[in-house]
Amino acid sequence: MIHDRTGQRIRRRTRPVRYVRDAVLLGLWLTLVTGWALICPLSDAGGLVPDLVTCLGFLLAVLALVVGVRRGPLRELRRVTEVARAAQDVLLRPLPARLDGLALAAGQLSASEGASVGGDLYEAMATVHGVRVVIGDVRGHGLSAIGAVAALLGSFREAAHDEPQLGGVLRRLERAFQRQLRERARDEHPSSGGGEPDSPLAEEFVTVLLLEIRPDGEVLALNCGHPWPYRLRGKAEPVGVGEPLPPLGPFPLPAELTPHRCVRLLPGELLVLHTDGAEDARDADGAFFSLREALAVAAAVRPLSPAGIVDRVQGALLRHTGGRVSDDVALLVLRNDRLRVPQQAGEPGTDSRRPRPEPSRR
Repeated sequence: MIHDRTGQRIRRRTRPVRYVRDAVLLGLWLTLVTGWALICPLSDAGGLVPDLVTCLGFLLAVLALVVGVRRGPLRELRRVTEVARAAQDVLLRPLPARLDGLALAAGQLSASEGASVGGDLYEAMATVHGVRVVIGDVRGHGLSAIGAVAALLGSFREAAHDEPQLGGVLRRLERAFQRQLRERARDEHPSSGGGEPDSPLAEEFVTVLLLEIRPDGEVLALNCGHPWPYRLRGKAEPVGVGEPLPPLGPFPLPAELTPHRCVRLLPGELLVLHTDGAEDARDADGAFFSLREALAVAAAVRPLSPAGIVDRVQGALLRHTGGRVSDDVALLVLRNDRLRVPQQAGEPGTDSRRPRPEPSRR
């Protein structure tokens, strides 16, 4: 397929030519059928066969007209759908199956019909500072939410490599979100004459969870109003630490941003990140979906893989809601596949006060 501007102009020029050709062929066919009905000797004699042939000719002409009318819009719809799908894949690109010793899988359910991307976002990147992960939820869904998702993901993909501290990454995300809100406000309030509107979308916000997974499995976290993740190690247990910060948007970040030591992910253990659409989903009777129970059931199936967890949880959620979700849902699962690291003092199974046994002498 030609992607340059010249190719686009050539393709646009060929469309009218094709339409004219189809119209000429259809006109010739109608002329032939009309001539048959008027001047054919059999038409004067009457009878069933000439009438059937004439009706069949007109029916074929009508069928060709209907197919021709429908084929163009369907072709355009197919092309637009392919372009939209490609844009969505670039925006929320598939995660690699493995990243610096971690196995990953992610899944997205959009509340917007016909879209695979909504207001939820996630990304994971291997950096010199460790594997950095973001998951977030922009208020609402649709085109406005997708614009905020694009701004936040673009900022994260640069800041994750550039910023030595996790707090610096969060500040870059805040600036990108505020900039996107200002640009959107100017577009929606042209009467401001290009200046800053009085209240640029003050009710807009985004929840964000930032993680940094270090080589020894230690997980640092900065949480702005987002649900805490779950750790899977035989059972599903939340790993929240302290009160999260407010979501980005309504309030500025504090001057000090100290990451929480969230959890230490041992080899073979899994960490499940999610957006609030998973726990807020309801069935027809109004009962909430129990994400923790679904994770426990999914973790009981062996072998335990991130992709399997995502598939089973999404299946359970869709069964609970009857096949439709009212809010966007994102899941991101990581499994520590690194070599076993030495146990640290204070972890289960160790006693820092117990002296090490001396080597045996023979």
